[in-house]
Amino acid sequence: MRNADQWIPSKFVYRKGRLRASRDRKALVIASRVIADLVAGFYDDAIPKYAKGRLVDLGCGKVPLYATYKDHITESICVDWGNTMHPNPYLDQEQDLNVPLALPDASFDTIILSDVLEHIRKPEELLNEMYRVLRPGGHVLMNVPFYYGLHEQPFDYFRYTRFALISMTEDAGYTVVSLESVGGVPEILADLISKSVHPFGPVGRFTAGVIQGLTGWFIRTWPGRKISALTAGNFPYGYTLVLRKG
Repeated sequence: MRNADQWIPSKFVYRKGRLRASRDRKALVIASRVIADLVAGFYDDAIPKYAKGRLVDLGCGKVPLYATYKDHITESICVDWGNTMHPNPYLDQEQDLNVPLALPDASFDTIILSDVLEHIRKPEELLNEMYRVLRPGGHVLMNVPFYYGLHEQPFDYFRYTRFALISMTEDAGYTVVSLESVGGVPEILADLISKSVHPFGPVGRFTAGVIQGLTGWFIRTWPGRKISALTAGNFPYGYTLVLRKG
């Protein structure tokens, strides 16, 4: 990663030894805290277990997972499309992920693809390209939304069921190590209501914060965990995946 010495946390931060969503409103919208906490928990558990060697962070943005993977790998390469209005100081390579990756065959042990696949016009082609640049035995760690509003428009193309994810990744040659639903009805309702009221000034932001805080508390209780788990199968907030080549 370029300018690693200048890197600062953004979307995710460590709190009490666990990766969590940032509470800095400039880094993360209040209405996204619940989903960001869930995604952070996945990577906090998966990266130490699977990340190794050379890692490429595709669609890296501000590289929010750098602090989590930096001590488990030998090298990280940050790839994303360039933004001339707000240049990214961490990018090693500017790349449109909708075209073939300008990366050598079998050159990485780990691939991170976080909140990216829904923005790809031809996702099967990217999955095939990732398989090409991944070394045998290497892993892909990724997450995608499902019951989630349109974002980064007009570059928001798909929502994938678990069956589509299994089909696409297995067709590309991967072994699905794990595919888990992230969140259920409580998290979805909190997201919908929070993002609906958030635009309405200070009152909306305050309301969104209260809803997100109460939902975060509720899903840590036994009834909340139970309801979330029972509904996540048919009403998933999103999915996390670990894929292996070979």
